[in-house]
Amino acid sequence: MRAVEWDRSAAALVLIDQTLLPGELTWVQCRTVDDVVDAVQRLVVRGAPALGAVGAYGVAVAMLQASAEEWSPEQLQEQVRRVRDARPTAVNLAWGADRVTPLMGAGVGAVLDEADRLMAEDEAANRELSRIGADWILERTGSDRVRVLTHCNTGFLATTAWGTALGIVRELHARGALELVYADETRPLLQGSRLTAWELAQDGIDYLVQVDGAAASTILRGLVDVAIIGADRIARNGDTANKIGSVGVALACADAGIPFVVAAPSSTVDLATATGADIHIELRDGAEVTAFGGVSTAPAGARGFNPAFDVTPARLIDAIVTERGFVEPDGSTSVESLVVAS
Repeated sequence: MRAVEWDRSAAALVLIDQTLLPGELTWVQCRTVDDVVDAVQRLVVRGAPALGAVGAYGVAVAMLQASAEEWSPEQLQEQVRRVRDARPTAVNLAWGADRVTPLMGAGVGAVLDEADRLMAEDEAANRELSRIGADWILERTGSDRVRVLTHCNTGFLATTAWGTALGIVRELHARGALELVYADETRPLLQGSRLTAWELAQDGIDYLVQVDGAAASTILRGLVDVAIIGADRIARNGDTANKIGSVGVALACADAGIPFVVAAPSSTVDLATATGADIHIELRDGAEVTAFGGVSTAPAGARGFNPAFDVTPARLIDAIVTERGFVEPDGSTSVESLVVAS
């Protein structure tokens, strides 16, 4: 099962509708640029690596629509820009679109072939970073079996397959080195309780769902050995953007003296962004905070403040892990090394 696929017979991008999980497993077909942008912005699909694949396949959607509707070259380029800019914080969406854009002149087949390669490379990267991350965690903690806290969703639903932070959890489980996972519910859209818990259940991994406000207490009470999160953008200095609530987990880990690990493919490292202060933080509809499931949870007229992401400073991160290796931000190795093949 994959969160992102291209159906060649239907000539459409096919996505698992993550807004309906865990109650309903449904796929959405995207045949137009409007479909792709809507799916990205409504969080039908989310997660940095998955968005990279959507960016690549979204260019093919735009090309097919351009052919059917006889767009001018300028119209096509504008629609490609709509795809790449649909969610500004996650660098992978634009990265995926930019990777295939130079091939547009060779035809939609060439774009699709490159998007397929991106998918295969991302799965391989996920599995390698999971191996590297598991090795680092077991060596750093000195434990045979670890208790993990994770925030948001970073499994196959957020990637092309396998997962990043949740991929490390899977790797630890496969080694018999995982005791328990605390999955933060991840407000306001509950990607942790809806999606991460669903994936853990599919894999038979023991877990507990907890409210976001419990995370710091769980860490400070000594119930967790390591926290592992994903990333939507990693700045050149090691500052990391991830789902809102991540920085609170990092602060608690720093106080408790346990490792805080960021796991992401090297495509998430953005050397053009100097620090976390330069990362655009997406502000979503306040109604996601003041209501849930269409039912108001706040007084009439209440306004919601709803940043989708926060930035964890590099000084609070013990390791950034990609398929290229790991960096301990307070060490001598630079973040740049994570995007340079060895």
